[in-house]
Amino acid sequence: MAEAYIIDAVRTPRGLGKMGKGALSTMHPEHLAATVFAALKERNDLDTADVDDIIWGTSATLGLQGGAIGRMAAMDAGYDVRASGVNLNRYCGSGLTATSLAAAQIMSGMEDLVIAGGSEQLSYVNYYSGKMREAGMSGGGMGVGNPRLQAKHPQTNQGVAADAIAAMEGIGREELDELGAESQRRAAIAIREGRFAKSTITVKDDDGNVILDHEEYPRPETTKETLAQLKPAFEMFYDMPSEKDGPTYAELIKKKYPDLEFAPLHHAGISSGVVDGAAGVLLASKEYAEAHGLKPRARVVATANVGDDPTLMLNAPVPAARKVLAKAGLTKDDIDVFEINEAFAVVVEKFIRDLDLDRAKVNPNGGSIALGHPIGATGAILIGTALDELERTGGRYALITMCAAGGMAPAMIIERV
Repeated sequence: MAEAYIIDAVRTPRGLGKMGKGALSTMHPEHLAATVFAALKERNDLDTADVDDIIWGTSATLGLQGGAIGRMAAMDAGYDVRASGVNLNRYCGSGLTATSLAAAQIMSGMEDLVIAGGSEQLSYVNYYSGKMREAGMSGGGMGVGNPRLQAKHPQTNQGVAADAIAAMEGIGREELDELGAESQRRAAIAIREGRFAKSTITVKDDDGNVILDHEEYPRPETTKETLAQLKPAFEMFYDMPSEKDGPTYAELIKKKYPDLEFAPLHHAGISSGVVDGAAGVLLASKEYAEAHGLKPRARVVATANVGDDPTLMLNAPVPAARKVLAKAGLTKDDIDVFEINEAFAVVVEKFIRDLDLDRAKVNPNGGSIALGHPIGATGAILIGTALDELERTGGRYALITMCAAGGMAPAMIIERV
């Protein structure tokens, strides 16, 4: 089997995901993604006619974020028209899945140069979804609008699911607040020391004016004590019907787990931030890299996908990590860096406990609680973050995984070269 090498990984800073308030919120989603394509082209002196395919992930494929946004954004960035593109959706896991599929195409020998990644403009998504609701329409997803599926596999609000998992695992508010404060502390150190500088690009407008050159979401002054003062954020969903005349979100969990007692717990300070952002990964075969003077930074060792209980929804990262370790012939002790998306604090806390991990190895530069979660882009962001950390510390292996709606999790192991 051929090797799939990671040549480069870039991302935008993450802007606040509020229309009119975040620096990136006024951009067209294709323009946001195009900044990543332009950077990959310029940084690596790419002949874009050689790009065999672009595999791009976006979770909310609606309105201006619909269609093959990767293809359109690449053309907007000046790529040769021969660089084809396709879009996919694995919800939060879209960017990681896109990169896995790109690696598989190269490892199979079918392609030599592929760009993967994803983007999400949550400021636009939330605005557009609000307009759809005003018009009496639903965006669908996670079983909404499909009572037959909900009868088989009840799927609830993710925040409510996070609270249910915490109750099931015996994980309390104080422990979750501690994890949230630590994410902010680590992210603040990483930003201050420039640990993200290698992969982060500046977003500019057509006239060269800077739109965004820093992370907008972090709150470095956060402490465990300030988090303790926040009220649970998902309480309103407990008694809210999941759809017209349907069961409430809490009742959906009770359908599957009738004896489980749980209560509102997660709040904004221990949940992933709503942001805009884009990220891309450039992958090449060994032959193409050698012939064109591209220096590999890492190789893709193994990838895996796992489905788990769609009702609890957030528990698949642990079995996904075990599966990808087995595929790679490695153990958890071989891994120098774990990047597990901080969708909610309980996801990371359970991951650490179930795998009995050294906490220092898990999200060493903070995560989505502190930095935000631009859904379709996050998986590609985590690959770049893990790679930068391996290079900074001299580590060898990194494992990247994340929960995704529907009870799924993709996973990948990379090796620094």
